Amino acid sequence: MSSINNNFNSQDFLAKRQNKLVSIAKSPLCKTTPARIIACVNQKGGVGKTTTVVNIATAFAAIGARVLIIDFDPQGNATSAFGIDKRKCQQNIYSALTEGISIESIKVKTNIGKLDILPSNVDLSAAEIELDDIDNREFVLKQHIASVQDQYDYIFIDCPPSLGLLTINALACANSILIPVQCEFYALEGLSHLLKTYQAMKRNFNKNLEIEGVVLTMYDKRCDQTHNIENEIRSFLGDKVYNTVVPRNIKLSEAPSYGIPGIMYDLICSGSAAYIALAKEMMLKISSNASGKNNTNNNEKEKPMKKVKTA
Repeated sequence: MSSINNNFNSQDFLAKRQNKLVSIAKSPLCKTTPARIIACVNQKGGVGKTTTVVNIATAFAAIGARVLIIDFDPQGNATSAFGIDKRKCQQNIYSALTEGISIESIKVKTNIGKLDILPSNVDLSAAEIELDDIDNREFVLKQHIASVQDQYDYIFIDCPPSLGLLTINALACANSILIPVQCEFYALEGLSHLLKTYQAMKRNFNKNLEIEGVVLTMYDKRCDQTHNIENEIRSFLGDKVYNTVVPRNIKLSEAPSYGIPGIMYDLICSGSAAYIALAKEMMLKISSNASGKNNTNNNEKEKPMKKVKTA
């Protein structure tokens, strides 16, 4: 296994894969200064947040964007997805939050060009307790990100599977939220709760927070329930739901064990094809909004969400 792992992480292999990825994922690149901050959030675990962040960020970097991932989950899965040993990251995002260590000193270059990461490990699980007595505790991450925001075009935050203080910090500094939703019944209840949290964040901490989009993950087109849930979500979120859906795919699950993103591990599997298509759809939408084509929609007041049917 180790020799295979080494082959996948060789500079020659990665360079060839990235060149192929560039040609496949080519899309109009919208560079933003300061960086657009996108928080990938869902309080339900196992819906594909980390997989989505890792692969979308990789696709954005491949087409020329300067990208930073903030691994904001104590499990540190986004860190290990790039072959970084999270146990050896003595200074990480936890150090920045609780000890004031600068973001600049803890960021790590990944094996993907133009893509850096702020690593995480289990230490981060103690951060919510340690931040509890700090003034403006909801904005600690925002204060740290400000120091590096001009260095990147996009910053993706991989949030933990909860709606606690860490996630609140992520939403308080984000421009938008990206919501992966698994196509199952319980996901509807979770989505309803998450949208209430989103609206509370807009009222109390971040009035400019937007919904970047909702992506349907672990999609099984053979299952009637999948189609029913997809129809329900699209019926009340409309064009906030991406056209691209991400199917269940074993290759995406295998990739982290080799320390590279799924779209670098296997460019043509169904999961990689979906994430590449999703990245292109996201970039086109961002470019369109930036060019002013959707100004009419952007200037309208946000319409109230219809209630999600959960039974």
